[in-house]
Amino acid sequence: MGKISLAKPDLDKLPIMSSADACKLWGIDSSTLRKRIDQFPKGTIKKMGRDWIVTKDGMAYVFGTLEERKLKRE
Repeated sequence: MGKISLAKPDLDKLPIMSSADACKLWGIDSSTLRKRIDQFPKGTIKKMGRDWIVTKDGMAYVFGTLEERKLKRE
């Protein structure tokens, strides 16, 4: 029988978030994200139950970095 790692992952330090949180950060409507799901690189977005989980890198790839979005708004 193999050993089980008891290391505790810290989900707060991972660059993942709910699609609702990501949409707020990027200043987009949730329907905009849903329409562009096919544009996310593999592994950067996943449906969990009824919700979508996205990575910061995936959001930046599809919608630009937060810094780029901030510059566009100014």
